[in-house]
Amino acid sequence: MDLLPGDDDPRRIAVRAWINRHPHPTADELALAGYVAPRWPEPYGLGADPVHQLIIDEELQRAGISRPSNPIGIGWAGPTILFGGTDEQKKRYLPGVLSGAEFWCQLFSEPDSGSDLASLRTRAVRDGEEWVVNGQKIWTSGAQYSKFGILLARTNADAPKHKGITYFICPMDLPGIQIRPIKSMAGAESFNEVFFNDVRIPSANVVGDVNDGWRLAKVTLGNERVSLSTGGVLWGYGPTALDVIDLVRSMGGAKNHVMRQRVARLYTEHVLLEIIRMRTLTLRLRGQQPGPESSIRKIIADEHGQHAMALARDLIGAHAMLTGDKDEAKKTLYNHTWYSGYMFSQALTIGGGTGEVQRNILGERVLGLPHEPDPTAGMPWSQKSL
Repeated sequence: MDLLPGDDDPRRIAVRAWINRHPHPTADELALAGYVAPRWPEPYGLGADPVHQLIIDEELQRAGISRPSNPIGIGWAGPTILFGGTDEQKKRYLPGVLSGAEFWCQLFSEPDSGSDLASLRTRAVRDGEEWVVNGQKIWTSGAQYSKFGILLARTNADAPKHKGITYFICPMDLPGIQIRPIKSMAGAESFNEVFFNDVRIPSANVVGDVNDGWRLAKVTLGNERVSLSTGGVLWGYGPTALDVIDLVRSMGGAKNHVMRQRVARLYTEHVLLEIIRMRTLTLRLRGQQPGPESSIRKIIADEHGQHAMALARDLIGAHAMLTGDKDEAKKTLYNHTWYSGYMFSQALTIGGGTGEVQRNILGERVLGLPHEPDPTAGMPWSQKSL
């Protein structure tokens, strides 16, 4: 049963009329129309409910119109600034976020603070109307291309680890910032190390209250985990399970019972993920917030992506080790997507919160299992870090 209204719905008619007036819209036009992030409140979005959002998505897709590419800005930084930022911060940063004119990155993870992000060591010390930042971040996607980053830094070492963190907007061209790309085994340089050496950030760039950054970080991470569990099998990008099944068909179908079982498993996972997605959507249409299914879907989707890319690799065989083929007839079958996709898929169960951490969260917060004992709970961070 189709959840969306038909062609006579006035919201659908309005979107189509706008597209007719702007058949090839620029990113700025899309942003001004509120079509980049329709759920955001005006003037940045339309305050759209879930049905209205889906109508806009469907009509833009039908017209072949793509939104600007700024995943961390639109998906994570923007919603956090909307939630905790000042009016001046919203006016300054959100238009560039939506248009994609100002690309963003996320400066959260550190070499010793991955799954336990709240143990981060990057420090920020106030000096008049500025904060002086020293430390290191790692696995920062797109830092070398970014205009701004969302930065977590410790501003009170004498408070418990979750209480002494502040959330900053960090211009990435400030003196003292050094960016070193990290080449992944897929051959890309999408990740980076970022070093801070006496970097001065204006106090006006603090989002929310000083030492209250962890509350905002949870807003960001909540948006991240939803974003990472939608769309294609590579964190919302790349091919879907159905693309892999089409690949099976193009190669003459599954040749043995083991391969047939793997295809059946992949399709079953795909259907389960769609059911969970529709359940989440149904709750939102009823005005209810999604429950634990969002976290469950993140766990299943990560492993599903690995299963999909592993199946594609095994089907293609030795060609899956290549990044392309000079034979035009083989380019669709043996292309960079499958090689890079398989190599990248190994990160799916790590990024955005490891599968093990996600299971701990579900066990404690959904199943009611006891928390792991922490003898340092409530202890000042400065004592715990000794």
